[in-house]
Amino acid sequence: MGKSDFCPVCRGHKKEGTTTFAVELGSGVIVVRHVPALLCEQCGMEWIDDPVAEILEKIVADVRQKGSIVEVKEFSAIAS
Repeated sequence: MGKSDFCPVCRGHKKEGTTTFAVELGSGVIVVRHVPALLCEQCGMEWIDDPVAEILEKIVADVRQKGSIVEVKEFSAIAS
């Protein structure tokens, strides 16, 4: 196992999974469900890879531009 397979916070093992990403925009809220991430099995810390973060940034910019008060999206429906 490589050094990056361990959580830097608690030394637990990281595993692939999904998380929920939420952002308070001031004028509204965006929630994206089932976002691919690495999760620590021990402490629950989460990491989102750069390509996934770029998609999330585009989603947030789109919602901000639309002026939505609340939006809930599924990551798989957006990323494909």
